[in-house]
Amino acid sequence: MIKGFYLPFVKKKFIAKEKQRAFLYLMKELGYTQKEAQRLIAKGRLLVDGEPLTKAGADIEGEFEFIYFEPITKGLRPAFETEEFVVFDKPSGVLIHPQNRNTPYSLIDELKYQFGRDANIAHRIDQETSGLVLCAKNKASERDIKMMFQERDMQKKYLALVHGHFKKDLCVEAPLLRAADESAIVRMVVKVHESGKVSKTDFKALHYFSDLDMTLVECKPHTGRQHQIRVHLFHVKHPIVGDPIYGQNEEDVVRFLDRELSKEERIKNTGSPRLLLHASELEFELYDKKYHIQSSVNFKVLALDICKDCIVFNQLCE
Repeated sequence: MIKGFYLPFVKKKFIAKEKQRAFLYLMKELGYTQKEAQRLIAKGRLLVDGEPLTKAGADIEGEFEFIYFEPITKGLRPAFETEEFVVFDKPSGVLIHPQNRNTPYSLIDELKYQFGRDANIAHRIDQETSGLVLCAKNKASERDIKMMFQERDMQKKYLALVHGHFKKDLCVEAPLLRAADESAIVRMVVKVHESGKVSKTDFKALHYFSDLDMTLVECKPHTGRQHQIRVHLFHVKHPIVGDPIYGQNEEDVVRFLDRELSKEERIKNTGSPRLLLHASELEFELYDKKYHIQSSVNFKVLALDICKDCIVFNQLCE
């Protein structure tokens, strides 16, 4: 492997036997569309003598190098599949897309490895949020599915284990703002603010665990703002167990974002080494057919096991 580049991005050598437009070579040999090929060249992904060729209309001849996304698999199979789309039950910790060239694996790897370059993820959930992710198999279904999300024709339900006794069902309509402020916590980005975007989430209390002082809550977002469920639950004073940002002091938030907060500290502060939020159900109509897809993960049992293990862990550390 070439130093400095790791899967899923690789750098490989190619030879153009005769002089030709660079983007035409990528189209013919690697199957890119003209738009894709020109975009990758403009990003500096094609190197001649180690230097990026950035003019989309430039010619190439002889040996050159090309940096491109080569998907890998870890064997994660779809939870549901049709001719037009698939649904993965994503484990906590798996990114939706690579953050940079050094990201070793993300869900987009698995999708494109199994279903080809035109397959794409239609929406996002946080890295630590587990559960259902809807993915299109082709560009036409991607367009239609994304339109469905824009028109809010997708019904989503999540399960969250939260701190405290969530005593009654709530509808939270607190506007959310993603904007910089003067605090060191600027990277947190999302907060309740009167000038923010309209945001609405319904919450239904499912079960209170008195021995843990935690409640299992069903969450139904009507809008799709970043961190919406997390911020709304924090806003009503029931932060999600394991949330390292909302409900924590500023110093620990910054240390978490800088990857300086230890696992032991996080468990002590939040009650879990991961965010206990799970995308449990998707309900929608696509191409005149109705779908109601449910996660096969028993999140209640999973979350309780994690919390009980953390209690034992904290006792051993005392």
